[in-house]
Amino acid sequence: MKKFMDSEFLLDNAAASELYHSAAEGMPIFDWHCHISPKEIYENKQPEDIASLWLGGDHYKWRAMRSFGIDEEYITGKASNYEKFKAWAGVMSSLIGNALYHWTHLELQRYFGIEEPLSGKTADAIWKKANDKIAAGGFRPRDLITISNVRCICTTDDSADSLEYHKLLAEDSSFACKVLPAFRPDKALGIDLPGFLPWLASLEERIGAKINGYADLTAALKGRIAFFASMGCRASDHAFAAVPYARADSDELEAIFAKKLHGGSLSEEETEKYGTELMRFLMAEYARLGWGCEIHIGPMRNNNTRMFNEIGPDTGFDSLTDHEVADKLSRLLDSLAVEDKLPATVLFTLNPKDNYVLGSMLGNFQTGSAAGKMQFGTAWWFNDNLDGMREQMKALANLGVFGKFIGMVTDSRSFLSYPRHEYFRRILCGFLGDMVERGLYPNDMDTLKQMVKDISFNNATEYFGISGNGV
Repeated sequence: MKKFMDSEFLLDNAAASELYHSAAEGMPIFDWHCHISPKEIYENKQPEDIASLWLGGDHYKWRAMRSFGIDEEYITGKASNYEKFKAWAGVMSSLIGNALYHWTHLELQRYFGIEEPLSGKTADAIWKKANDKIAAGGFRPRDLITISNVRCICTTDDSADSLEYHKLLAEDSSFACKVLPAFRPDKALGIDLPGFLPWLASLEERIGAKINGYADLTAALKGRIAFFASMGCRASDHAFAAVPYARADSDELEAIFAKKLHGGSLSEEETEKYGTELMRFLMAEYARLGWGCEIHIGPMRNNNTRMFNEIGPDTGFDSLTDHEVADKLSRLLDSLAVEDKLPATVLFTLNPKDNYVLGSMLGNFQTGSAAGKMQFGTAWWFNDNLDGMREQMKALANLGVFGKFIGMVTDSRSFLSYPRHEYFRRILCGFLGDMVERGLYPNDMDTLKQMVKDISFNNATEYFGISGNGV
């Protein structure tokens, strides 16, 4: 029987162990997609306690707590931090098989030196040990980023954002980690959503001009893209429940935009035409600038209307959709490729049924001039667990060139989430080590170690053009 989460955790053979300890373990982190706040990084405030570090904004944990039967008062309500921590600790023993169990204990081990499993029985002792460590120092955001060996972070920023904290961080020579913006124009694409017109007003305020039509909008977004580029941006990010593809000419687009401005209700066809053409415009701009374009496919958001009205979005009431994605995704990518305007693109699926759809789609649009231009994004959100990561790796290895994979993203709002990279790397080394043990790949440790280093860090820095910036 193996010991609980010891140094050989998830490393089931000698090859996997050697790959992890000799290649993966010491590699730095490039966190090219996350949701942490540049404002929090800049302000660098001392955390109050482990609950404020762990439970604030973590909808993964909130979902588990609700499933366990914990009242909302102890999740997003007014209960004390201690009470919320105790509630979370009480869930832990029932989370067998859930990645949250592994993440929680990796965080306790790596940041707090606590090897004891968290449970209702151990909650008080761990609460005290962890908070004593926090009080002693070393747990501010920049401390956690530094000790996690993070070299570069790409935050996720609305297209109308001022990027004021990115500017302040760039001017602060005392902090070695680069913090770069990533362009997220979902609010611009969401013309059918209630928040579109308020967002449009914020964009007008930002640029100091009225946006009276679709051409004005694209001009404004082009200016915003240029501003993001001046701030070091190398990536964009988009989320679609379903990939749009329905073409429209400029007159149609102006009519759709005018209808929205004047309070009209758009049809599904009009919404899709607008989304298609705006996405094509944006992707062509990314290609021109050499940015990477991340497309996250498959979230169904805000399913629980009552809870959305009470506590808002991103609070644990999202799930995955089951749309067919192949046809429209192919047509969108092809419409850009035929014009030589397809950017380097990372395709993520939230629904694992589409692993082979996306994994095979990549090969249609690769080019010999750029290794791995089209990427299959790592297992994401509901899939960033043992089985989800292994299945994504298996699909990519079966269908593509695994050695060019650009690896893990944290996709988190928490500064304690960096051990998710360790979790990924242990699974990666286990996946490769198993191939060696089964005779599916030679025991060529030099080649495999370099592959592990590349997937862990090097491939992503090259893909997003960060390496030239000293990372």
